[in-house]
Amino acid sequence: MENQEIARLLLETADLMEIAGEDSFRIRSYRNGATAVEGYPERIEDILRDPQRKVTDIPGIGKGLAGVLAEIADHGSCERRDLLLEKFPPTALEFLKIQGLGPKGIALIFEHYHTSTIDDLERLCREQKLRVLPRMGAKLEEKVLRSISQYRQRTGRYLLSYAEGIAEELTSVFREVPGVEAVTPAGSLRRGRETVGDLDLLVTGPHATAALDRFIRYPKVDEVLGRGENKASAKVGRDGLQVDVRVLPKESFGAAMQYFTGSKDHNVAIRTRAVKMGLKLSEYGLYRVEDEAQVAGETESGVYEMLGLRWIPPELRENGGEIEASEEGRLPELVELKQIRGDLHMHTVETDGRATLQEMAAAARERGYEYIAITDHSKALAMANGLDEARAVAFAKQVREINRDGLGIRIFSGLECDILRDGTLDLANDALAELDVVIGSVHSHMNLEAAEMTDRLLRALECPSLKILGHPTGRILLHRDPFPFDFERVVEEAVRRGVWLEINSYPERLDLNAAMIHTAKAMGAKFTISTDSHHPSHLGFMRYGVITARRGWLGPDDILNTLPADRLAAALHKS
Repeated sequence: MENQEIARLLLETADLMEIAGEDSFRIRSYRNGATAVEGYPERIEDILRDPQRKVTDIPGIGKGLAGVLAEIADHGSCERRDLLLEKFPPTALEFLKIQGLGPKGIALIFEHYHTSTIDDLERLCREQKLRVLPRMGAKLEEKVLRSISQYRQRTGRYLLSYAEGIAEELTSVFREVPGVEAVTPAGSLRRGRETVGDLDLLVTGPHATAALDRFIRYPKVDEVLGRGENKASAKVGRDGLQVDVRVLPKESFGAAMQYFTGSKDHNVAIRTRAVKMGLKLSEYGLYRVEDEAQVAGETESGVYEMLGLRWIPPELRENGGEIEASEEGRLPELVELKQIRGDLHMHTVETDGRATLQEMAAAARERGYEYIAITDHSKALAMANGLDEARAVAFAKQVREINRDGLGIRIFSGLECDILRDGTLDLANDALAELDVVIGSVHSHMNLEAAEMTDRLLRALECPSLKILGHPTGRILLHRDPFPFDFERVVEEAVRRGVWLEINSYPERLDLNAAMIHTAKAMGAKFTISTDSHHPSHLGFMRYGVITARRGWLGPDDILNTLPADRLAAALHKS
């Protein structure tokens, strides 16, 4: 079991305990444990299996939680979670995914109406029965109805990072099969969509069909859906991601890559183009209609070339103007991971991070970065031990001393400063002015109406020390939808004031999304790509932010942290 899976079970247990009204200290210990597990660089299950090691050596894991982790590793759940799931309807975990309720609200609904399904909850809202409960009203009913609709749309979706992990695992397995030459993910994973519905893997080689047998016998295959001559489908992992493995002849591999990468709209446009040229395109190749001769198919670039197009990066294949840009030679030079020179958003043990400044710096240096910014939380996040003005000023001084002594990487002093409900920043500007990088982020009061949230963000942009607007929409993928606001109005003001927009690489955020990035770029916005790391292992999330930036048509010149350290420093102090 992977750490992320264990962390999810701990968080679910904590939520169920809160619904049950259990001790807040115990609930917090489960949540802190989940954070510790998710960010730990080694597999927790491997440590549990090693008699020479103890999970209690991990900060945040006490004896009680160690026993819970052992239960999860052995049984895939824990007794506390199982007992709570017997006490509440099986759908309690689904209810937690509906925005606006929260554990206390769910407990209230269970107590008064004994509701057991999402359909029942929807009916209660439509019959206006939530508004009679304490602390609930008509606006909450409307929000719950919207959230139910959105929840149904995203059910069966998986994070990009999760699907990528499954793809990498299976790819390594297939490459050990004699006769397999190439294994390539396709579909929405290859396009870099933030969530995927299923996973396509394309396999080629003289004896590649042996990979299908290996696949259906793989230990993590939960249910085999089908096995044909050239394709096998199965549900993989506890969450049941559907994986389709296709075996293809070498002469068709490029055409199959184009076909199965999609998107649907892009492929329809490409096939229509082929028909107009007297050609027919399928997953097997590109053919002349008149004599059915194959004219391309072995390579993807060859297919596009025969259609009079330059190869189109997978991230752009959404039928959003990329075909016309390809034909006219206007495709952008997209940013690449190797062009990122540093990370401008990370946390340490000073607040809710799991490593020291020195440990984060060492991890960044190993990645070849020139610089990092340490941006711990501000005082509004009391649970994270956020910095007040005195600690922020002292930190800026400490960083100047560290840079003077040298760590082999440049450190920028920073802060992720809360944007309060009225739009002011959490710390006084004279303290913020001492720092190199101030990120303004919303962490509370996300249920405001669009007009109020817009005014809140516009006021935050007035702060002269603000450099970056952090995770601008506040979304948590598959859990919390973006808060509403006038995006274009906020972007316009950010451009006017020289504030950069963050593309947050954390897999559960990927905020901004591609469409917003594309819109903001057209309005003249500039961006940072940052990981929001809370542990050295999180620095690897940068790749997801880069993929998202590519989907938004960004090149290296659009992104602040592609600059060398001296130019970055000049840009920070200029603004």
